[in-house]
Amino acid sequence: MNEQSVTNTDFTLIKVRQKQAWAAGDLAITARPMVGVAENLCESIELHAGQRVLDVATGTGNVALGAARRYCDVTGIDYVPDLLEKAQTRGAAERLTITFLEADAEHLPFPDASFDVVLSAFGVMFAPDQEQAARELLRVCRPGGKIGLLSWTPDGFFRDMGKVMGTYAPAPAGLQPPALWGTEKRIRELFGAAITSLRTTKRFFYHRYRSLDHAVDVTCNDFGPTVIALRTMDESAREGLSHDMRVMFERANQADDGSVFVPAEYLEVLAVRR
Repeated sequence: MNEQSVTNTDFTLIKVRQKQAWAAGDLAITARPMVGVAENLCESIELHAGQRVLDVATGTGNVALGAARRYCDVTGIDYVPDLLEKAQTRGAAERLTITFLEADAEHLPFPDASFDVVLSAFGVMFAPDQEQAARELLRVCRPGGKIGLLSWTPDGFFRDMGKVMGTYAPAPAGLQPPALWGTEKRIRELFGAAITSLRTTKRFFYHRYRSLDHAVDVTCNDFGPTVIALRTMDESAREGLSHDMRVMFERANQADDGSVFVPAEYLEVLAVRR
């Protein structure tokens, strides 16, 4: 991608639209099956009780709750207030102490070296300005601290979903693909000499639904970006998107009992701050 086109991109306007998308639908429904993935990240990063942990783009709080369950001092940030309210409710239900704040991943409201561990699961990868977001992750992590990320890879189901969505609701011009965060090459570019070690592991999350109809229903009615896209379409386009979503799930489905079982590859990143 041309560097000048990225420089000229209006990230502020893009983030306004992103906030609207993530606030639409019901992320609590689409994110709840991923609790296990968040727990696995907390194990992989080897959290210790008492550590200061930041969960960037916490959403409904899966990672923040996982860290708090391990008796860490946890802060979760997101730029969508409704998602923070849901995360707060979940934390209170488990009697966990977590600080949730409305904040932008590209402009974290914390001093340098504030945290022992900085985490993000399928969150910071959607920041429009990738370089700025990476600088902020590094800035707030103390020397010798850890950064743990989960990002969809450019291959597999995320690619397929992107193709379907791109047909009906193309991404804004000038943005670098979020799935670049799911490649070791891009992580090394973003973190550069600011880290002393990097370990990347490809893993799978498995989408499970009762049926193809159920998969399409959840994706179209609960996944915010799809909900927003559908609102702007005429009836013909809405029918086309629903049809293409169904075909996508059908092709990727590995179940043979009428249910849906679809693998989605992601990259687990574990880095140590210099």
